[in-house]
Amino acid sequence: MNAAARVRTSVAPGQVLDFIQPRLENALRQRKRYRYVQPQVLHEDGQYRIQSPCCSRNVDKEGGLIDIALLVPPSEHSELWSLYARNHQAAVWELHQSSSQLQALLNLVCVDAQRLFWP
Repeated sequence: MNAAARVRTSVAPGQVLDFIQPRLENALRQRKRYRYVQPQVLHEDGQYRIQSPCCSRNVDKEGGLIDIALLVPPSEHSELWSLYARNHQAAVWELHQSSSQLQALLNLVCVDAQRLFWP
């Protein structure tokens, strides 16, 4: 049996492979801010939440995990990806930008020149 056949048979019927989460994790390795910490990408309810240790101590004085960004994929209601930034003072997610291109939103998170996502 060739490798491609093994991959196909290793997926359970009805199971959906998630190619987005590894893409997000790879993009985050190329970010500009706090490259020495390991952010986490959590796939919850069809959305992707990015958390990271708080290196600046601006949000969490202990340096614990904080929410960085939330990516909401296109749905039946919208054809766009939505990127949310965490307003830590108000403890809410705020829509930052929507785009048909996931890469454009990833670039905003990874460069973050205004320190919106990596406070």
